[in-house]
Amino acid sequence: MALFHAFSLKSTQMQRAIKTGNDDLVGLLDRDMESIVAAILAYRARSTLEIYMQLQFLISMIRQEADDSACVARDANAMSALLDRYFSDAHGAATDAVLIASRPPEPELPLFAHSGGLSDVILESMTDHVAVVTRDYRYLYANTAHAAALSRKPIELVGKHIREVIGSQRFENRARANLDGCFAGNSLSYEYTLEDQGDHLIGCKMTPVRGAKGEVLGALVQVRVAVRSALTA
Repeated sequence: MALFHAFSLKSTQMQRAIKTGNDDLVGLLDRDMESIVAAILAYRARSTLEIYMQLQFLISMIRQEADDSACVARDANAMSALLDRYFSDAHGAATDAVLIASRPPEPELPLFAHSGGLSDVILESMTDHVAVVTRDYRYLYANTAHAAALSRKPIELVGKHIREVIGSQRFENRARANLDGCFAGNSLSYEYTLEDQGDHLIGCKMTPVRGAKGEVLGALVQVRVAVRSALTA
């Protein structure tokens, strides 16, 4: 959804405005972000993937605003409204009809239950940097460890293209070919070092995320960073 990309862009702009102390811009961006959030929650999903992204967006907001009880209550009410919209008895049949009739170019929800029983709770607890990437090379999920390594919050990565995060050179020279291999149904592992961090050995593992019918919907990416001096000590 383009709305997630817009939210991510505004979040990045907000961080810069806060760092520079530009209060007027912060106020403007805050209003823009409120409008985008309202649009995301008002959007009526046309596929299970879009439903998942809406729910995951709210979960990320609840975690991010955990210290603000008013915000948590607001987000909880929004979550309840989404669940009622898509899964209540009164609307369930209509929702099923919409999803069945939805156009397939968009993949179905990569239910983690179809990928070894993984859930976002399990992924979040892992010490590795973990992300789920859709077939159009966009983040569907990033755990806190992965987002922190990129100096971002998890919600800021949702919907963002990998190229925008790691740069065009790294995307084209390494990530794209490996992701394509994973999308083709292959599990793979490889190691590399970054040009500016030669003392860090980075191990990457990619596993296909499959739907209920076995089709590949995306890639589960696990990244582990080791210091070379520690490996040889």
